[in-house]
Amino acid sequence: MVYAIVRVGGHQEKVSVGDVITVNRIKAEAGDPVELPAVLHVDGDAVTTDADALAKISVSAEVLNERRGPKIVIQKYKNKTGYKKRQGHRQELTRLKITGIA
Repeated sequence: MVYAIVRVGGHQEKVSVGDVITVNRIKAEAGDPVELPAVLHVDGDAVTTDADALAKISVSAEVLNERRGPKIVIQKYKNKTGYKKRQGHRQELTRLKITGIA
């Protein structure tokens, strides 16, 4: 089994060929190819962690679409002062399909 740990969107993700992952927004259009930097590469029993060897490994992905995540509600409250604040947030996300690990 071949898989890699890649750094994308401020997080690390474990990916194999054909996986669809959701990451923080990447500035790319739908259908654009994206190269992701590998942090670790596993090919059967061979594990690659050396920075020089990882520089030769490329993980390619294709942008499927952009979405927004679920709404997160932030509420602040202070007792006996009448202070209440309510705020919402929806994170911009990008869906990627892993097309190759070489």
